[in-house]
Amino acid sequence: MQLQKQIFQLDLNFLGITGAIAGYLIPHSDGGILVECGPGSTLPSLIEGLKKNDLQVCDLTDVFVTHIHLDHAGAAGWLARQGARIHVHPNGAAHLLNPEKLLASATRIYGDQMDTLWGEFLSVPPEQLFVLQDGEEVDVHGLVLKPIDTPGHADHHFAYLFDKVCFSGDIGGVRLPGTHHIRLPMPPPEFNLEKWRLSIDRLEKEDFSYIAPTHFGIYSDPEWHLPAVRKALDEVEDFIETYMPSNPEVNEINHLLSDWAERRAQEDAVPTEQVRAYESANPTWMSGYGIQRYWRKYRQEQPT
Repeated sequence: MQLQKQIFQLDLNFLGITGAIAGYLIPHSDGGILVECGPGSTLPSLIEGLKKNDLQVCDLTDVFVTHIHLDHAGAAGWLARQGARIHVHPNGAAHLLNPEKLLASATRIYGDQMDTLWGEFLSVPPEQLFVLQDGEEVDVHGLVLKPIDTPGHADHHFAYLFDKVCFSGDIGGVRLPGTHHIRLPMPPPEFNLEKWRLSIDRLEKEDFSYIAPTHFGIYSDPEWHLPAVRKALDEVEDFIETYMPSNPEVNEINHLLSDWAERRAQEDAVPTEQVRAYESANPTWMSGYGIQRYWRKYRQEQPT
């Protein structure tokens, strides 16, 4: 990548699968910053990735999380306790300080898989938590990042602009290396098509040459990527309008979604071995819950 400053993509090797979750390391004169830290379960891979770039955990001065979902911010509390400042959206800050409600909600979804998937989630000490505001530039040893409020996947979501790169978290969808295929993570409780489209509108007005979704990689074609996200949103809306009026139960939604996702992958010529990685980065069954909640809250006609 022909970037003015070095950005190192760290593969966090989630569940032993390469190319599912990334952390982005940007060195500076006194250590480095990290955009996305991944879950607690991937800390060994994070530590190894830092080591390969001649850094230790204690060298991380700042961590910028796009949002507080466990695959993006699960290790934030542990890193804060090693000395890193944690930067977060205003709507997510309280959950990093007191994660009980967040963990209870996640446990309802993931059950006894919580520890295997996400590992330990520690609270962030108040003195290590820094709440950002939309558009407020942050300078860390000459590295300037600008958070952009981008709801739709979650109401506590920032994308970060840095040196012609947009770290898009999940609002830029899931795209794995070697493919031109976008999947949308649509978990409960805040998935919202209308907000997501507005966020893409906003990103299209920003000036950047690269887009870096957390799942996974840095791509030099945002002019393809963002319209592809918009197209995926349109396809999701078609799915909702086709299947949701009959009010299917979530198991049926997941079955329909799985078939639908498989057809989309085949149409985009996604290699078979990458379908598993897509599922690890964006479990289809999780989106079923998000779609059901969105339908019932925003689209289902209420009885008169």
